[in-house]
Amino acid sequence: MLDSFTSLMGGFSAALTPGNLLFAAIGVLLGTAIGVLPGIGPAMAVALLLPVTYAFDPTGAFILFAGIYFGAMFGGSTTSILLNTPGESASVIAAIEGNPMARQGRGAQALAAAAIGHFIGGIVGAIGIVLLAPLVASVAVDIGAPDYFAIMVLAFVAVTAVLGTSRIRGFAALAIGLTIGLVGLDPISGQPRLTFGVPQLADGIDVIIVAVGLFAVGEALWVAAHLRRKKDQVIPVGRPWLSREDLRHTWKPWLRGPFIGFTFGSIPAGGAEMSTFMSYVTERKLSKRPELFGKGAIEGVAGPEAAASASSAGTLSTMLTLGLPTTAIAAVMLAAFQQFGIQPGPLLFVNEPDLVWTLIASLFIGLVLLLVLNLPLAPVWAKLLQIPRPYLYAGILFFACVGAYAVSGQPVDLIVLLVIGGIGFLMRRYGLPVLPAIIGVILGPDAELQLRRSLQIADGDWSTLVSTPLSIIVYLVIAALLLFPVVRKVVGRRNTPEKESTPV
Repeated sequence: MLDSFTSLMGGFSAALTPGNLLFAAIGVLLGTAIGVLPGIGPAMAVALLLPVTYAFDPTGAFILFAGIYFGAMFGGSTTSILLNTPGESASVIAAIEGNPMARQGRGAQALAAAAIGHFIGGIVGAIGIVLLAPLVASVAVDIGAPDYFAIMVLAFVAVTAVLGTSRIRGFAALAIGLTIGLVGLDPISGQPRLTFGVPQLADGIDVIIVAVGLFAVGEALWVAAHLRRKKDQVIPVGRPWLSREDLRHTWKPWLRGPFIGFTFGSIPAGGAEMSTFMSYVTERKLSKRPELFGKGAIEGVAGPEAAASASSAGTLSTMLTLGLPTTAIAAVMLAAFQQFGIQPGPLLFVNEPDLVWTLIASLFIGLVLLLVLNLPLAPVWAKLLQIPRPYLYAGILFFACVGAYAVSGQPVDLIVLLVIGGIGFLMRRYGLPVLPAIIGVILGPDAELQLRRSLQIADGDWSTLVSTPLSIIVYLVIAALLLFPVVRKVVGRRNTPEKESTPV
């Protein structure tokens, strides 16, 4: 513990040099701008900057990359909250609760809750890297494919079972997402699935295209269909600070989210997407006002955003200690390490201590810069909502199309975007929640991969799915989630006649 603290202090002394501070500031600004634009993403940004940074000092380059990573997380939340357009897949949850808040004139409060959540989550996650990285890495090594599959099934059931007024609609939305996730080549046989003879669909449909289509394009079509039926109203910016009531509902999610985020970010089971989903489910279950969820509950922004930021730190901890990239950005950063002749893994802290501890110290500095930059700008960003809706949604559609085209540069992506936007419109029309569909798209392919891997290892024996203590525990939790409402309803029916038959 003392050695880690001493090493961290040495990292701060190196990170606070003018050059490294400049790299951190540039990374944060670039990351925020990149996160605002849907489809670009931090992984693409770092990949584009790899050739440029080859001549840089490795420490400065990785400080720049880390700033982009955390900055993109917050930038994606900004457009999710204000425009219902997730810039990053980890920002999907921010649209669920943040956008209704923005439409109620509380966009500044939602942005402030997200900014503070990112700061707290990132700080807790960075502390976790310092204290727990070796322990978390050793635990992650012991988790097998059946455990990963069980965790993903838990995510499917947990989010689907608690959203909306109908479980049938929730599972129908999940089925839509799983179907979209099947598009592409079969990972085992290589046979095309649901590609309809279009070669560009062989690699599947990118998550960003699906998220932007269901949220941004679907919302724009829905607004266009109803725009002439009611008078357009200018949405107020709202107070640029959190009230005492807001703080009362956010301080616990700010503290709970980082622990969920760091745990799931450290294992290859969904990364920031999984952690934000699980944090959202947790806050909804623990909330004393669950009826507000889906209508603008600020705790539904605070907890998941803190979890997303801590998940980023957890991803870095696994990449540094194991050399195991659990997300696209981690994979690109691993390539960057190898570009500089450095191999992440258990010996990295021994062979390159100066670089590692300076990078970790720069995370704290970058998070402070993010908070200082974005918290005062919350009411400024919120003024975007005062743009007349026809112009606003025309701009959203433009940037959605630009972002979709930027994913792979294929014109067919624009057609796919519009088709998925039409599906998003129909889901709104018939009351299907969007979030289970997004979960199906993000985690469906990974769940299939872990299922097939489990069965291959066990020669097709299905009992292997419940062969580990962790998987058994997870399935018991799933059974409780599914059966508890049924049991509660049956008990309620039994008690009702007794009350009615009681003599007066």
